[in-house]
Amino acid sequence: MRESLRRLASDDGMVSRSSNGRVRVELLTGDYTTVNVEKKATGSDLLDIICDDQDILEKDYFGLLHVQRGDPRVWVDLKRRLSKTFRNEPWEVKLAVKFYPPEPSELRDESSRYQLSLAIRRDLIEGRLTCSTITYALLASYVLQAELGDRESRVNVATLTKHRAVPLEVITPDLEDKIDELYSKHRGQTPAEAEMNYLENAKKLVVYGAELHQVKDSEDVDIVLAVCAAGVAVLRDNMVMNRFPWAMILKISYHKRSFTLRLRASEFDEFESHVSFKLASTRASKRLWRCSVEHHMFFRRETPVKVERITGFPRFGSRRVSCRRTLRQLRCDPFTRELTA
Repeated sequence: MRESLRRLASDDGMVSRSSNGRVRVELLTGDYTTVNVEKKATGSDLLDIICDDQDILEKDYFGLLHVQRGDPRVWVDLKRRLSKTFRNEPWEVKLAVKFYPPEPSELRDESSRYQLSLAIRRDLIEGRLTCSTITYALLASYVLQAELGDRESRVNVATLTKHRAVPLEVITPDLEDKIDELYSKHRGQTPAEAEMNYLENAKKLVVYGAELHQVKDSEDVDIVLAVCAAGVAVLRDNMVMNRFPWAMILKISYHKRSFTLRLRASEFDEFESHVSFKLASTRASKRLWRCSVEHHMFFRRETPVKVERITGFPRFGSRRVSCRRTLRQLRCDPFTRELTA
């Protein structure tokens, strides 16, 4: 009898230790879905599953964000096992655009363009991206044209909120009037045309597609570093104070709370220069370093390269970077969507 009970308990234990893990995913639409993955699956495997489910072909622009309290912009390491990244199930992630294409028109996949427009709308709603009142109105008018078609009734707060066309806190009667006026002028535009017009205007925003990091300069003044397709920009009070294009940056490094860019000598300078910034913690410094290296690799390199340990600096954790293919590889890759009858 005891032997039978031990065997039964052993069998129950084997059932409970499932080889699959459950992941709760927040999509860019704001909806949620749950997917099952193998325990040995990596972040890259999970991203592929989600993109396949959403019919996204140009997957390398996308990434996954941890859902965790206090820090909403931590990216899942695509090369690491999910079982080593998360603890308690269901594991929770957000689908997001990680590398924003500088020219959205280069996206050949209609689903990718739609997801990019959703990502920009989320950036606006969550306050990472801001613009003037007239630009809010223009972007919102294209959202309504893409979602609802030709204008049939006057724009109101409920419609704008339902379609996440503009942040709720910026809505005023004057803004509603302007959105309504612009929306009426888009009559006849197809959803695809309105979506492309949305993207073409959104790409002109100062911090379009940028990852923002709070830092202090050499004088201990609070500023923001914006890492994007073009390079690293320095912002203060939402104004761009300086820009460091990737072509100017020779080396990106960090040590403890210090983040440093080594810059190429300009036509007016004889020697190379360095510019350093202070962060709140070593973890924040490493996160900024990784973000900068990944963006440089994606937008400037022909192929991903292995990031070696910097001689003379201690190794603060892993130096893996999550960049599967570069922009150049994506541009050279033939479009592979199969046409169905």
